[in-house]
Amino acid sequence: MNFDQQRRQMIIDIEDGVALTSNLIGKHRLDNRVMTAMRQVPREKFVPSDMRHVAFRDGALPIGHGQTISQPYIVALMTDMLELNEDSIVLEVGTGSGYQAAILACLAQQVYSIERIAALAQAAQQRLGDMGYDNVETRCGDGYQGWPEKAPFDAIVVTAAAAFMPPALLEQLKPGGRMVIPIGMPSMHQELMLVSKDRLGETHSSSLLGVAFVPLVEED
Repeated sequence: MNFDQQRRQMIIDIEDGVALTSNLIGKHRLDNRVMTAMRQVPREKFVPSDMRHVAFRDGALPIGHGQTISQPYIVALMTDMLELNEDSIVLEVGTGSGYQAAILACLAQQVYSIERIAALAQAAQQRLGDMGYDNVETRCGDGYQGWPEKAPFDAIVVTAAAAFMPPALLEQLKPGGRMVIPIGMPSMHQELMLVSKDRLGETHSSSLLGVAFVPLVEED
């Protein structure tokens, strides 16, 4: 298979995943804008060169430093749940290779992305810049603390499992905003949570489905 064929198969796999979990996620299809972004962003450029032949398989892949790039279905689902528009200001916690940030950049006005591992943060910023995603800014830092200087955010997506709901992220979420975050420890059951903040600033959360993410590590 060439990359175009693999990309088409990835889209089919995402659609199959949505169909299988529709009773959990409350929808039978994802937003067309999200699916267009999944088609357009070259996933093969966000994985190690020796993994490119499996870049589009519907599973997580290692990217070094004990981190992974999430499976396409999960990337698409988490993005869809944010309900982004072209004016959205988004915080991503866990830059990794930059793939999720690139998807977000296709849908939002500005993306801010935090990565705890300096080497990954630097590589992702270089990769995203070289590929023309000029509405993404990254920094190295503690994801539990968010990015208060750039807050509030219309949407927040966390791409590693937090041990608890981070108060700083809830504080930085704008009224009317949405956050998608996996909660739980690696050795325990993890739940992908959708958090919304109403216009009065009250937060409401619901569980979408069980997931398996690398842990979000809090700085000492």
